[in-house]
Amino acid sequence: MNHKNKKAILVVSFGTSHDDTRKLTIDKIESDIAHAYPDFIIYRAWTSKMIIKKIFERDHIRILNVCEAMEQMIQDGISELIVQPTHVINGIENDLMKQDVLSYSDHFSSIHFGTPLLTSTQDNDFVVEAVAQELGSSLREDEVLVLMGHGTTHYANSVYAALDYTFKDHGYSRIFLGTVEAYPSTESILRQLKALNPRRVVLAPFMIVAGDHAKNDLAGDDPDSWRCQFEQSGMEVSCILKGLGEYPKIRQLFLTHIAQSV
Repeated sequence: MNHKNKKAILVVSFGTSHDDTRKLTIDKIESDIAHAYPDFIIYRAWTSKMIIKKIFERDHIRILNVCEAMEQMIQDGISELIVQPTHVINGIENDLMKQDVLSYSDHFSSIHFGTPLLTSTQDNDFVVEAVAQELGSSLREDEVLVLMGHGTTHYANSVYAALDYTFKDHGYSRIFLGTVEAYPSTESILRQLKALNPRRVVLAPFMIVAGDHAKNDLAGDDPDSWRCQFEQSGMEVSCILKGLGEYPKIRQLFLTHIAQSV
């Protein structure tokens, strides 16, 4: 590769301390990107300081944050850069990541950003179909699928309610999407489910990795967990702890976003 024109793709994720889900999600996204872009060097950066610290203390493995990754690429002589986040929405994490990257723009001949998973209406439609095929196709008449998104105070949170509506619009009347930290909440989903009166609720994370939120807030034994709340209302519950990064179609959409970025 010509040293003067070295190209890289920086894959930015929130991160996870759960190795099991990381191998199936973040690692897989990165290897799919490496496979699709053999002329590019692939770099990893995570945005969660807490997770980076935890992994360093536990495994003595140093994962770079965005600024450290930018400095590493400057040192390695990268001139053309594409940054692809694995974030679900255009929220706070994504805004801060872009600021960090652009503070180094003088050192690169070009920087392009791929967009988070849910950016355009086409993305929303694509993701609805991908999830419906992956999880919805095996639903029985008396079952509903409830997806747990993260949720944020950022205005981009409105995409979760839009997506919940899009499932219904595409004819998936028994698929619901709520969030842990914002709207739609479990309360609003429980209210909607009363009308359907399902025998069984299938819970799954609507997050790239199935880490802490999936294992604790979704499937945990705490009375506040979604599993316990739905069981409390008299429904049978089963949990599918599978991050979105495990779905081939979702990984394909990130590749599409890289292709659209340049």
